[in-house]
Amino acid sequence: MSEFREVKEIWQAKPATDGAGVKLNRVFGYYEVPKLDPFLLLDDFRSENPDDYIAGFPWHPHRGIETVTYMIHGKVRHEDSIGSNGVIEGGDIQWMSAGSGIVHQEMPEQEKGLLWGFQLWANLPQANKMMKPLYQEYKAKDIPVVDGPHGLKVKVLAGTWNKVTGPVKNVTVKPTYLDAEVPPFAISDWEIDPTHNVFAYVAKGSATFQGKDQPAGEKSLVLFEKGNKIRIIAGQDGVRFLLIAGKPLGEPVAWRGPIVMNTDDELRTAFEEYANGTFLKTE
Repeated sequence: MSEFREVKEIWQAKPATDGAGVKLNRVFGYYEVPKLDPFLLLDDFRSENPDDYIAGFPWHPHRGIETVTYMIHGKVRHEDSIGSNGVIEGGDIQWMSAGSGIVHQEMPEQEKGLLWGFQLWANLPQANKMMKPLYQEYKAKDIPVVDGPHGLKVKVLAGTWNKVTGPVKNVTVKPTYLDAEVPPFAISDWEIDPTHNVFAYVAKGSATFQGKDQPAGEKSLVLFEKGNKIRIIAGQDGVRFLLIAGKPLGEPVAWRGPIVMNTDDELRTAFEEYANGTFLKTE
């Protein structure tokens, strides 16, 4: 017998500034740990004003995490210390496992028009903190879009939905990452692994979720209780939302800036190595 996940908590994304002055909306981050374990951070950056984003995210290090950049509109160039170099455009996804250490930059390439994308951070388990860095990038054409009942459309970026699996592979936390659009007033039920933590982020429109009479509007995060299904009832303008799930690690988190480890000693080591030039590891 199925058990619907009730809504545990809803909160709004808050304006923030990061990188070299990029204005964005921080959906969750340091202060929400460990509510969304294994996920650490989600940013929603969208603006038609180039002054809000053109300075980008110049060269900076990461260790112990995976960063996931998913673009809706506009384009961002990525370069890193393992030789990866590409432009992420609307509909593309980049999944970077920093592992033992990577240095990269992410720089918007356009000077006008809407830039809109998301960056998600997933934690790496202790056993994989010092893994070899890995970079994956998939174009919009390589990401399956599944049509469901009542006009539902689901883009499967990672994990499996309705027997369709997304292109992202070899990701340690085995996540589900979906971009869904539900037409006005449609009701949609979704099966979810009961061992995973699950949240929805309302990107546009509004929806009511199981256990809450008040709809969640644009830029709202909806965190769910335990169970194996969620129910979404789209509002009068429909809803577009990200649904993200992953198995919690249940490990201690030591976090400072772009580096996330398990202990303060490991953090100190990482920053000392970055300062003395031994941060990047070779086989």
